[in-house]
Amino acid sequence: MTTDTTSSRIEGMRDMEPQARRATVAQMAGLKASSAEALSGAAVLGLDVANCMIENVIGTFELPLGLATNFVVNGRDYLVPMAVEEPSVVAAASYMARIARAGGGFQASSTMPIMRAQIQVLGLTDPFGARARLLAERDALVEMANAKDTVLIGLGGGCKDIEVHVFPESPIGAMLVLHLLVDVRDAMGANTVNTMAETVAPYVEKITGGTVRLRILSNLADKRIVTASVRVAADALTTQTLDGAEVAQGIVEACALALIDPYRAATHNKGIMNGIDPVVVATGNDWRAIEAGAHAFAARSGRYTSLTRWEIAKDGALMGTLDIPMAMGIVGGATRTHPAAQAALDLMAVSSAQELAEVTAAVGLAQNMAALRALATEGIQRGHMTLHARNIAITAGATGGDIDRVAKAIVAAGDVSVAQAKRLLEADNMS
Repeated sequence: MTTDTTSSRIEGMRDMEPQARRATVAQMAGLKASSAEALSGAAVLGLDVANCMIENVIGTFELPLGLATNFVVNGRDYLVPMAVEEPSVVAAASYMARIARAGGGFQASSTMPIMRAQIQVLGLTDPFGARARLLAERDALVEMANAKDTVLIGLGGGCKDIEVHVFPESPIGAMLVLHLLVDVRDAMGANTVNTMAETVAPYVEKITGGTVRLRILSNLADKRIVTASVRVAADALTTQTLDGAEVAQGIVEACALALIDPYRAATHNKGIMNGIDPVVVATGNDWRAIEAGAHAFAARSGRYTSLTRWEIAKDGALMGTLDIPMAMGIVGGATRTHPAAQAALDLMAVSSAQELAEVTAAVGLAQNMAALRALATEGIQRGHMTLHARNIAITAGATGGDIDRVAKAIVAAGDVSVAQAKRLLEADNMS
């Protein structure tokens, strides 16, 4: 397990071979041998375990597992595992974390891990009267829900309250929806809240006189919000051709389009999720739930908009903030059944689901800063294609040492294409 004194700054990591990187990380983080081996991906998820995780298993499917370095969140260093196939994501997050590190890194906070269970009630002639009757039975409903999970109650969690929403008009008539608000502690919470909804459904029918249909969690975890922020001095953004103040202003201006235009906001927020999803996947969490919640949250005003805000402080520093629902867990599900997910959590050494969510949100903010910085300077494509050149070389048929040689050559030629890579390989074969 890592300690508070572990540094996330690893010099020369990009020049190491994968085995050397893993050995260095294992030593720095104090990982046990089994966790270090699990991170290698070598025969980690056996078919016997995979067959118990999902249906109709025929094999396993792998993604590259990278490590984002340089992250400091709330004053503590983190090495962050990221499972992703897209070039530039890990490098961009690590580079932005290095820039932010000089100013103290990222700050993050989170609300309590409250999830919603929804219970849909139909066939009501008096939906508002039914709402009043449910609210009057609030204590009984909470007690009934909590009777199903004494372990969660013992940990300080459980159903804390209810909400009742009335929809006077719908395609099938008036509808009422009861929400159970459940503190799920260190779990993602889906199984817990679904079980509670099933438990109270018969009593809800008795109280309302209606018919219960859906009994299911909501992935819009708008009571489980993480706020991540970063402050970067303008000088830290200076490039060879642009003053830092110009770069900071360019980032603010790029964000402004995402704030007002849903077409830009969709791509802008996808960039944020480029950082978040790989951490979610690496730790065995539900990236689909996180994605759904994030995009629904971005549209909560009725208009889809940016999840981040970028501003210039009075002293000229760049200020960025991200607010996002983060339903992540460190117990249950794949976080405990998948050996690599367990090892990823060991590597991060987070002590709670909230801490994991806060670090993950910081990675999303870093990724967004990297994308906006690229757009405000040399453009997103140049940097991305430079890192993508290795994939192009492999597609063209390069192997071994030819991969890096061809990749560097096509970047230098300004033609990062399969055709150019093939021409170089053919020229080599003829010489």
